[in-house]
Order: sequence, then C-alpha cells, then structure tokens
Amino acid sequence: MAVASVAAAFAAVRPSPALLRSGQRPSGLSLRWALVSRCSSSSSSEPCGRKLVLYSKPGCCLCEGLKEKLQAAFLLSGPDSLHDVQLQIRDITTNPQWERAYQYEIPVLAKVLSDGTEETLPRLSPRLGVELVQKKIAAAMRE
Repeated sequence: MAVASVAAAFAAVRPSPALLRSGQRPSGLSLRWALVSRCSSSSSSEPCGRKLVLYSKPGCCLCEGLKEKLQAAFLLSGPDSLHDVQLQIRDITTNPQWERAYQYEIPVLAKVLSDGTEETLPRLSPRLGVELVQKKIAAAMRE
C-alpha cells in the first residue's frame, strides 16, 4: 500500500502534519499516525496514550500486509479498541542501527514503555484476521 493511499485512509483519523507534507518523509519515519487528540495537542497536561512502533522497510510485502491490518485494527471499536494508541512506523533503511537490528526480522512491532525503552512484541502471523490483530495488540499493550 502506497504512502498516499494510507494517508488518505487515515485523513479522517487525524494524521500527523509530517504525513500531510506532499509525500515527504520526516527523518526516521515513513508514516506517523497520531490517533489521539490529547497526544497531538500541546496544550493538554495529560500524558500521551500508549505508543507502538512498527519497524519496516519499503518493498517488504509482510510489512505492507501488517500495515494494512493495523490500519483496519486501529479503526475498530469495542473493548479492545486501540484508539488511545499512537503508532509510529519507522523505515529501517533510514537508520543504520535499526537496519542492523531488524534487517532480517521485519516487520517488528515494539511497545514503548513508560521510561521510553522499547519492548519487542511477539510476531503476528500474516494469516491473522484484523479483529485478532486488534485483540493481540490490545493484550500486549495492557501487559
């Protein structure tokens, strides 16, 4: 899925300003979806919601498939809603450290802990349905 089509799909969900800049990527990011208004508002005194990072690279079919499922999972509501999760997609080809760490492992999902460190989540099967992806991510974010 192209960056432009992902951006269009998330237009109603409030994409970050970087995504709106005529297809340009900010350094270290291919996309950034800020899905909670309190995280995008600098005037809020509340802490940002939960954070999730997806490490991927252009041309990776597994990465594209997971991005599509994440896109759909973030739009679902219900008890396992991910609406308070901020997702950041990092292109490993833009950072040598990420490329060394994840070149043979992508796509890699990691949750950002309260101290700013990242914890890698178990790999999600490409065969999982969107609802199950949502449930697994929600469960991992609760841990």
